Amino acid sequence: MPQRETVPDEVVRQADQVEIIDMAPEGLRRRMAHGNIYPPEKIDAALTNYFRTGNLTALRELALLWVADKVDEGLQRYRAQHGIQGTWEARERVVIALTGGPEGEQLIRRGARIAARSTGGDLLAVHVTRSDGLTGADPAALAGQRRLIESLGGTYHQVIGDDIPEALLSFARAENATQLVLGASRRSWLSALLTGPGFGSRTIRGSGDIDVHIVTHAHMGRGRGLLPRSRGGLTLRRRLAGYALAVVLCPLLTLILASLRGHLNLTSDVLVFLVGVIAVALVGGFVPAILVAVAGSLLLNYYFTPPVHKFRIAEANNALALGVFVAVALIVSSVVDIAARRTRQAARASAESELLVTTAGNVLRGQRALEALLDRIREAFGMESVTLLECGTIPGTAAHGPTTGWHAVAHSGEPPVARPSDADAEVPVAETLSLALRGRSLPATDRRVLGAFAAYTAVALEQQRLAAEAEAARPIAEADRMRTALLAAVSHDLRTPLASAKAAVTSLRTHEVQWGQEDHDELLATADESLDRLAHLVDNLLDMSRLQAGALSVFPRPAGLDDIVARALDDLGAPGGAVRVDIPDSLPEVRVDPAILERVIVNLTQNALRYSPAGTPPLLAASALGDRVELRVVDRGPGIPRAQQDRMFVPFQRLGDTDNTTGVGLGLALSRGLTEAMGGTLDPEETPGGGLTMALSLPAVPDRGAPGRLVE
Repeated sequence: MPQRETVPDEVVRQADQVEIIDMAPEGLRRRMAHGNIYPPEKIDAALTNYFRTGNLTALRELALLWVADKVDEGLQRYRAQHGIQGTWEARERVVIALTGGPEGEQLIRRGARIAARSTGGDLLAVHVTRSDGLTGADPAALAGQRRLIESLGGTYHQVIGDDIPEALLSFARAENATQLVLGASRRSWLSALLTGPGFGSRTIRGSGDIDVHIVTHAHMGRGRGLLPRSRGGLTLRRRLAGYALAVVLCPLLTLILASLRGHLNLTSDVLVFLVGVIAVALVGGFVPAILVAVAGSLLLNYYFTPPVHKFRIAEANNALALGVFVAVALIVSSVVDIAARRTRQAARASAESELLVTTAGNVLRGQRALEALLDRIREAFGMESVTLLECGTIPGTAAHGPTTGWHAVAHSGEPPVARPSDADAEVPVAETLSLALRGRSLPATDRRVLGAFAAYTAVALEQQRLAAEAEAARPIAEADRMRTALLAAVSHDLRTPLASAKAAVTSLRTHEVQWGQEDHDELLATADESLDRLAHLVDNLLDMSRLQAGALSVFPRPAGLDDIVARALDDLGAPGGAVRVDIPDSLPEVRVDPAILERVIVNLTQNALRYSPAGTPPLLAASALGDRVELRVVDRGPGIPRAQQDRMFVPFQRLGDTDNTTGVGLGLALSRGLTEAMGGTLDPEETPGGGLTMALSLPAVPDRGAPGRLVE
């Protein structure tokens, strides 16, 4: 049972200081048994219900952990207020550095074992992302590692920093970490030799009093090539254009400057060649510009630097000018190439971000089906086909039982991929899901974006399945709603005739009262009328149930409307004799089920009789219009407001008489359902002068003498 004598959590959190008085559960139970906490009449109930030893032990542990966290928060606040940067080893805090590589799982498990050696140790995982967003981490791998660290009781963090060791150490010191777990470098020995010390060495040098663990793994020395891949920022077409311009520009400038030898000096010649280097750098990038710079320096030396037509320089000033020319050409070429590379990277990052944001918004809003998302992936990466594979049970043939393997959930393009091993590019989405692409191998930058798309496919698949489950559950919900309404109708509408019939029969069976013949006949009539109402209501309920289940059998055939109306009025008995009927003799036959239409007319006429004023009986008027025959049931009752007319056809809805509206229940809803089952319509209309008109429109049978025409 819940404990009611509690203090709100907010009160405890707002306290400036909390003092905990620890006591063993058995000691607290003894104090309670001695009457020190509860009055004697509550002691037994408290000891046997809430204040059991297990509950008190759990509460004690929660209190100690909460106080420990509050003390730790106070310690962190004190360190921040006094600018203390060093590590205070109040408890073990192990920080694991994740790169998104395959070694992450091993690092997490090693860090968890280190943290488990000390009671109350904290486990934190951190991934450092560059501020420009350009990283080689695998989003799917990071997502899996995040789930792993959280399953082990740790927390996952992501920080931004261009200097990874500095960002990592700043995070560790901010969290008062005592130990830092890194993976051994995946670079090869030659790459480490050429590019200098890696992140691990730099982190160790700046760690100070934080212990750094370098964990070896199976992927060290194998994850990267000998040298970083050199990738220019320009397309092949522009680089080829740069080489062509370099080949043409050098001799052209030489001829032009040679023809102007008497009008220009060496300084002007150097500046002209420098402009040519800049032009080639803008068109073709770094390497063609270097070729122009080298060739230009040689041509300037040979044709324009004294002594002319010799590769010698007589004056030191001219040598300095050529040297400055080469240096400036190299610097300008490098700057132009870096700018072009950054521009291309920024454009790609912008395009990736726009693509991912748009796709994510569409997935979250449910505007894209899974197949449309796969189409988007295929178009974005230029693949032949994209297949979402799921590993699970595949139904076998009659001769073979179910087998376990990969099967395609959805695909875009042809041919689909049957197994992840058959794909040119494959990204694991979850333990049982994989995104397989066929067409070409993808570079690392494309795989990074593809990892995000793979996560979207998992979300889209889950949304699709949830939508399918919701759609499958909708008929069940409708059936439940109908059953609920049916029970409400049974409890409400059946009670009155049952009570009347039972009261009449009970009165007839009693021996204490001697009923006269007139009273005896009146009680029998009451019982008979109540049982008739009960039978009619049960028939309506059964018909409505058949309509809802689609099990109502309809056999339409040509029939005369006047005959059906006559039988319906006969079924009504004496009240039916007062109804006025206006059915022309020339009215064509209607194609209906006579028995069902008779039920509909009985229901509509009963409703009209119930609410027609005394002395103003309802009117049944029929007419032909085109290929339809319309029967109107008109009454002069209080009518129904236009705003509430739609509700009158909802099963088991009643519009009460308190607002001058007509009370309707199951009859009109059943009448519309039966009419629509025969291909007709039933709609309410306002009666001129007040009242309600129910317009029943039915399909007419064409005149045999003139096909397609009706007798009006």
